[in-house]
Parts: sequence; structure tokens; C-alpha cells
Amino acid sequence: MGHRLSKTASHSNSPGQPEPLSDAAAAVPMAGREALLGAPHMRSLEAYRAALLPRWPRMPHFDPLDGGAGARMLVLLESPAPGADELRFVSRDNATGTGRNLRRFLAAAGIAREHTVLWNAVPGILHAPGARNRAPRAAEVAAGLRELPALLDHLPRLRLVLLAGRVAARAAPLLSSTRPALAMLTMPHPSPVYVNTNPTIAAGMLEVLRRAQTLLAADGAGE
Repeated sequence: MGHRLSKTASHSNSPGQPEPLSDAAAAVPMAGREALLGAPHMRSLEAYRAALLPRWPRMPHFDPLDGGAGARMLVLLESPAPGADELRFVSRDNATGTGRNLRRFLAAAGIAREHTVLWNAVPGILHAPGARNRAPRAAEVAAGLRELPALLDHLPRLRLVLLAGRVAARAAPLLSSTRPALAMLTMPHPSPVYVNTNPTIAAGMLEVLRRAQTLLAADGAGE
């Protein structure tokens, strides 16, 4: 795909600094991805996002370094974290513990980036500027889940949804009724809040992701 990039050398960071971006992000930093939002694999998803803006005015973009409309696996997370940046992406390259864990587990499972797209069960940023992170409320989750069936229409090659965390898992009945043939797997949310609580959690997440790769490969996506 035209948006794939060669790897660059990684750099270590000093104590107290944010996690470094992944190799792909080093080649295309977050601000540089805005120009890629008009690429063919992104146009349909950007149209979907634009339709949501009246209801969710503060909302990240899909990451154009992922598979976009050609993705075979949707990784559904919870909700965007607080932050003041106007240009944001739902991305494994975000300089957070969640982003770091996603990069590590997806790479370890051998899942190609172009086969994936990342999104949130609650698509909009819920926090006022400067506010701390909080769990989405029941009404916010319900409103976010109502947006998901329309997203499936923009992912014609989708074969698998990975529901990451308890909030995302609530989407299972709706997704099953909307597209019954869609495979679904669940795992804990990749936030360090969960991953670091027990050493068996990371191993369990990796096992789930390896099952996902097996399903993708059986469907012809692992080539």
C-alpha cells in the first residue's frame, strides 16, 4: 500500500520524557499525518468521522499509517484520553503507555499494520481541557456504540473485531446483530493500569492477538 514506510532508527529517551514514537512515527510525526488523511484508503473513514462531528465535536482521526478502509481487523478501544492537542489520532504511535503496549503486542503477534484499524467505542474526547482521565458514563457508552454499525459500512474487508477492555466488550451484541459473520475476540484494555497489575495479563493478551493473527492468516490476510 502506498502509505507503508520503511523503518528508521529508534532513539532512546531521557528519564521523565514521554515514550518515543514507533519507527513509522519517527518517519511521519503526528503533525505530518494530516496530509495523509486524504489518501484513498482514508477518504471513506474521514467521511464517517465528519458525519460524527456534530455529535462528537472533539474527536481524533483514524491513523493513516494503518490500513484504513482496507483493514481486516478493527481494534476497538475505550475512549480518547484527555489532551489539549487539536490534531490527534487513535494510534499505536501515541506517546502513552497504552500506545506502547499496543505496538509491543501487535508486533509480537506478527499482525501487519496494514491489516488493522484502531478506533474507540466512545469516539469523542469526553474531558474538558485540563481535566483528568475518567471512565465514560453509561449514557456516553450507549451513544458511542450507536455509531458503530455505520463504521462497519466503511470497512468492507473487515473480518475480525478485537474488543479491548470492558467498555469495548459491550459492543459485542450490536456487532453480532449487525454483521453476524464477523469474528470477535476480547482481551483486557492495553493500558498499563491493567497490564501491570498481573504478569499473566500480558501473556494472555499476546495469546489473544496470536489467535487473531491465525484467523487473519486463515482468511488470506496474513500473507
